[in-house]
Amino acid sequence: MIRNQNRTPLFDALKEYNEKNVVPFDVPGHKHGKGIPEFVEYVGERVLEIDVNSMKCLDNISNPITVIKDAEELMADAYCSDHAFFLVNGTSAGVQAMIMSVCKPGDKIIMPRNAHKSAINGLILSGALPVYVQPEVNDELGIAMGVSVENIERAIAENPDVKAVFLINPTYYGAVSDLKKIIKTAHKHGMVVLVDEAHGAHFRFHENLPKGAMELGADMAAASLHKTGGSLTQSSVLLLNEGLIDKNTVKTILNLSQTTSASYLLMASLDVARKMLVMDGEKVLSKILELTRKAREEINKIDGLYAFSKELVGEAGVYNFDETKLGVCVKGLGITGFKAYDILRDEYNIQVELGDVFNILAIVSVGDNEDSINTLVNALKDMSKKYKGNEFEFDKVALKNPQVIVSPRNAFYATKKIVKLDEAEGEISGESIMAYPPGIPIVTPGERISRDIIEYIKFLKNQHSMLTDTEDPYVERIKVLGT
Repeated sequence: MIRNQNRTPLFDALKEYNEKNVVPFDVPGHKHGKGIPEFVEYVGERVLEIDVNSMKCLDNISNPITVIKDAEELMADAYCSDHAFFLVNGTSAGVQAMIMSVCKPGDKIIMPRNAHKSAINGLILSGALPVYVQPEVNDELGIAMGVSVENIERAIAENPDVKAVFLINPTYYGAVSDLKKIIKTAHKHGMVVLVDEAHGAHFRFHENLPKGAMELGADMAAASLHKTGGSLTQSSVLLLNEGLIDKNTVKTILNLSQTTSASYLLMASLDVARKMLVMDGEKVLSKILELTRKAREEINKIDGLYAFSKELVGEAGVYNFDETKLGVCVKGLGITGFKAYDILRDEYNIQVELGDVFNILAIVSVGDNEDSINTLVNALKDMSKKYKGNEFEFDKVALKNPQVIVSPRNAFYATKKIVKLDEAEGEISGESIMAYPPGIPIVTPGERISRDIIEYIKFLKNQHSMLTDTEDPYVERIKVLGT
């Protein structure tokens, strides 16, 4: 069945409801904004007027049968998948649902260790056992790239009882693994393929971008339209291809944790973003690719900076590259990416996505234009003049896989004690520690804490990186297993 992608059934129903001027005696309690006039004054009346609750004319996310169902079917078609489920708690909810839909307690799942915290949380919730694959590392940039087909094949050979293979498409920095070959290999062994496509929601809509997971034959993928597709923050979609996973199982898993009061602002934005990507995505993304290519050309003329891109293709773990991820290595200036991140924000009023030891990352997406790109490039030119010649001794980045001693779920529920970070060497972690963004754990529950990990955490603290997920907000102490 060919569906008319120029439609926005949920958004249209929401507008139709609003035009009726219904007198609300249901939730939310602000009653079309009347209860919080200060907020209305700033954001506008229309936003609050369409912030409504589930009702017959607007369908229900827990069991969609009318306009949400129609919008989800259009989304599924747009992404070459059999089914789509709207998410209002980000791709994190989708990643957890994927793992829980496939893995029971004790089941094994192959995944790269540079997976997002949501994947680790999915292990805790499901009770699955991780078989970590070390992603390839680019030492010059100090970042993890994709995973090689050979490493996946080796993990499968050593663990023939694995239930699923979990992949990232692309990595935060834009590296893409050879998904097609990995999917074929996993399916040959009867294994399900799950893909975290948080940063690849735009892939499907331009021929010069890497292929999307679903059109390559993955069984499930979770995509953050809010990151690169134009929808509102927290709005994402979970995609499913029939065969190895039952649609009703996925629906049941989602309903375990997803709110029954889903935001219609978020869901309607998914509806409209999907229409834009299908109808205008090729034109919009062509312009974005043109802008990022020009930006890289200009940045690579700047003393001390290197904007990496498709020249990395062919290196281990890099089968393709997403050019809309504008990563810039700044170590040639003698400063860290953390420092560059702060400089851009504090001195140039520019907010990039993240800074790490060697790099900054700017996400270029459907809302960017020539003015915003030029503002960034000009700031980098000025920054080079001001900061080139600094001296900073760069330490080796701790990227190797920590040793897993206890399963994430068992470690999460185990008895714990609190020790000083400096005295935690050799202990088994009882919590996750990560810099956010990108939200990739440095250590997770059940892993051995090494001296390298401790020193890396201390380095991140000295760089004023935003560390999360620990009980101690200042990460002076850490929870470890024991009494």
